[in-house]
Amino acid sequence: MTHKGRKPEPAIPRPGEGKRGPEGHLGYLVRQANVAVRAAMERALADLDATPAQFAVLTMIAAYPGVSGADLARLTFLTPQTINVIVRNLVRGGAIEKTAHAVHGRVLRLTATAKGQALLKRCRARVMEVEDQLGGLAGREEEKVVRRWLGAVAEKLAESR
Repeated sequence: MTHKGRKPEPAIPRPGEGKRGPEGHLGYLVRQANVAVRAAMERALADLDATPAQFAVLTMIAAYPGVSGADLARLTFLTPQTINVIVRNLVRGGAIEKTAHAVHGRVLRLTATAKGQALLKRCRARVMEVEDQLGGLAGREEEKVVRRWLGAVAEKLAESR
């Protein structure tokens, strides 16, 4: 029901249209894409009882055995508090184990167990399906340009902090 003298509400464009597409601000478009990728990853991992954040943490622990929680937070763009919760859940599930650092006893080193490696392999297969969808949106050369641009954005904007 419209009131006299009131303009009708504009229709909100779908992703990829209007300001949510080529006419939009780059920062908004990057955020919109990030949210869409995260949702796709959540759907892909749901029946494995893993979240995208758990997948990221497990990936980094497998890539950098012995990594600390503080380094994990920096690598995964998560807060130290979130890392603590994820690590606690992965330890409880038997996917990773914690050991004290040889020199700095208070620093805990994290490593993936055989169970964690198996979970990571299953998760990686699902995430690669999402990655393949992303890659299919651009040609091989376009994808290289996008990858370089995204890396440059992260590098340049990290410099200005």
